[in-house]
Amino acid sequence: MSTGELTRAALLAGGAAVCAWLLGLLSAWLVELVSRRRYELLLAKLSHSCRRPWRITLLVSAELIVLPHTAIPDPTQAVIRHGLVIALIAACAWLFVKALFVLEDATFRRLPVDVPDNRRMRRARTQIGVLRRLTAVAVILVAAGSILVTFQPLRAFGASLLASAGFLSVVAALAARTTLGHVFAGLQLVFTDALRIDDVVVVENNEWGRIEELRLTYVVVRLWDERRLVLPTTYFTTTPFQNWTRNEARVVASVNLYLDYTMPITPLREEARRIIEASPLWARHEWVLQVVDTTEKTMVIQVLADAADGPSAFDLKCEIREQLIAFLRTHYPQCLPGTRISLPQS
Repeated sequence: MSTGELTRAALLAGGAAVCAWLLGLLSAWLVELVSRRRYELLLAKLSHSCRRPWRITLLVSAELIVLPHTAIPDPTQAVIRHGLVIALIAACAWLFVKALFVLEDATFRRLPVDVPDNRRMRRARTQIGVLRRLTAVAVILVAAGSILVTFQPLRAFGASLLASAGFLSVVAALAARTTLGHVFAGLQLVFTDALRIDDVVVVENNEWGRIEELRLTYVVVRLWDERRLVLPTTYFTTTPFQNWTRNEARVVASVNLYLDYTMPITPLREEARRIIEASPLWARHEWVLQVVDTTEKTMVIQVLADAADGPSAFDLKCEIREQLIAFLRTHYPQCLPGTRISLPQS
């Protein structure tokens, strides 16, 4: 190439870059203009998050348009075009994935979980989150297949990855692997509605907590003492666990007391009524005190009271237990568990 041809190619490339930059500014201005009338928050987030991949997409597209009009030799043009096509595919995939994240966040804002009955919201948020991750993985696979197609030696493999039959065969071949096993377990949990974000569960060693994250391969449980328990999704498909909020957010608090057979039930029931009705943690639906079992030396008294959610139920249970123990220690210390010894009369 002569110096003039090289200068012309550089000017065309620079002009294309300037045009792409101006088009990016124009599109940002149009989005801002439209957002003043409708969907202000959504469009503002979309513009902010997608700005970089969108500008790269415009830049690469502009360079592809002007490339044939340069005097660059055909072999060199082919190499440059190949690189630009790969960059364009990657930029489009990046743009799509970023847009998915923004749409997920916008949907989550319309599905608040800080309401009394949030079961449907939690179910929707869980399924939307998993669908977004699956779609992002599919976009990345399609982009990878499209890039492979651009290489002659790898064209057959790339085409098979893009074809539905080839795609399914790849997934089926990998399904036996541990990672894909966790993924399928995660899908099973989400779409059978067995587990949702913010569900209250009891898992390993009677540890209870809330589902904080539900990923394709693992689940994060935020325990009552703020520890995080990370479990593989296969744990929930192979091991029995308790889900206290499977049907509703309300949780029943349960307190067991082991008392001597001489303990009168009526005053204990009245004290339990006073404690529960005075507590702001009680959901005001139901409560009960019953003798549910007996042992060789004691009777088992169970107090049940409902609370709005798992943490409230735990605090209510502790409150009932503490105040009933104080009541027994003050008024009926002789009815606390003990051992009787019968001495023969001389």
